[in-house]
Amino acid sequence: MQDSETTWDKLLQIKTTGRDDSNANQYRYPYEPTPYSVLELLANSGLIRKKDVVLDYGSGKGRVEFFLSYQTKASTLGIEYDERIYQGALENRKMAVSGARTEFVAARAEEYEVPEIVNRFYFFNPFSVELLRKVMARILESYYENPREAFLFFYYPSEEYISYLMTVDELEFYDEIDCGDLFEGNDSRERILIFMLH
Repeated sequence: MQDSETTWDKLLQIKTTGRDDSNANQYRYPYEPTPYSVLELLANSGLIRKKDVVLDYGSGKGRVEFFLSYQTKASTLGIEYDERIYQGALENRKMAVSGARTEFVAARAEEYEVPEIVNRFYFFNPFSVELLRKVMARILESYYENPREAFLFFYYPSEEYISYLMTVDELEFYDEIDCGDLFEGNDSRERILIFMLH
């Protein structure tokens, strides 16, 4: 597992490995990059293409952005509230092979106005359900202003996340990408839940 982590970082010319919980609290969770093997499954799903714009909440050092823009040619946008980790993403962008199609914003997710061009949303448990509610309100605001086909991807979703998502009228469960066989053990959370806005 560790091999593909460092191999992809080298190939993309970025540094995104390791965990950082220096600014984590009960609402904002530690930085931990999505495993590349999971991102490979997502990139191969066919749901993210060149014309799409992916917004990653809690983008950390930018792994999701650099990988997806490299693999799918989509444009990617990362939101990160931790200034120090955000700076790491900017450093990565200078060297990254796919840096031209990536953009990063230092902002609090719940305050960020979603650009109308964004039609794909990625979450790897970046924050609490309280914040997720506020973020969903922002996404829906943008969606109502400019209705479009839009998909939301939730990797390693918690029970709280799932319970809440099932109550959002505008969200329709679309599919699931099983990631269980990528890892040891039998963790039912090892999946990407996909919802569609309608």
